[in-house]
Amino acid sequence: MIPSAAQAPEALIECRAVRKVYGSGQAAVHALAGIDMRIDAGEFVAIMGPSGSGKSTAMNIVGCLDTPSQGQYLFRGVDVGRLDRDQRALLRRNFLGFVFQGYNLLPRNSAVENVELPLIYRGMAPTPRRAQALAALNKVGLENWAHHLPSELSGGQQQRVAIARAMVTGPAVLLADEPTGNLDMARSHEIMQLISALNSEEGITVIMVTHESDMAAYARRIVHFLDGRIQSDAHSAETG
Repeated sequence: MIPSAAQAPEALIECRAVRKVYGSGQAAVHALAGIDMRIDAGEFVAIMGPSGSGKSTAMNIVGCLDTPSQGQYLFRGVDVGRLDRDQRALLRRNFLGFVFQGYNLLPRNSAVENVELPLIYRGMAPTPRRAQALAALNKVGLENWAHHLPSELSGGQQQRVAIARAMVTGPAVLLADEPTGNLDMARSHEIMQLISALNSEEGITVIMVTHESDMAAYARRIVHFLDGRIQSDAHSAETG
């Protein structure tokens, strides 16, 4: 079960009675109906649930792409809801890495140039920036494809570039939204093995939204959402 504050150090991520409502009156959509969730540093958590269950809304709030209508979202004890837009952008830039189903690579830029993008936003000089990007590509096994365009790469290779781009800044948390959704089964398992290794070998906290049970099985904890609430929350040994 999730450790309490008395049993463990301060949570990396904590949602306290988080609600999210879109619209108003009869048109209001209650995407989150009051969730409590704690994620500690180094965890690998899969978030599952049917369409409309609130899992993507929860991911957006954790990723500082959205804010709660009510309740608190804390990152390392800081109430993110009290931060302004620029402060939330800095939090994303310095602590969070994102991987999406659609890769989101710039088609006219090479693999290494795509990986460099977060470092450009940080103002890093070209020479160390290129070295750091190449090191990130090496980590995902694509050092020999650094100067290829996305159109010259397979879907699995493109997702590896996206993972390298997410990890190049050394984030505390990797947020993966359906990272294998566009891949065949073999490539999906390759990507999940890579993400799992980043978690187990480098201690990166991973939070992944998926609808695929065999992909969620790589996580050490699975949280099921239903109708904007957490239906179950168990470590993998408890899920059977």
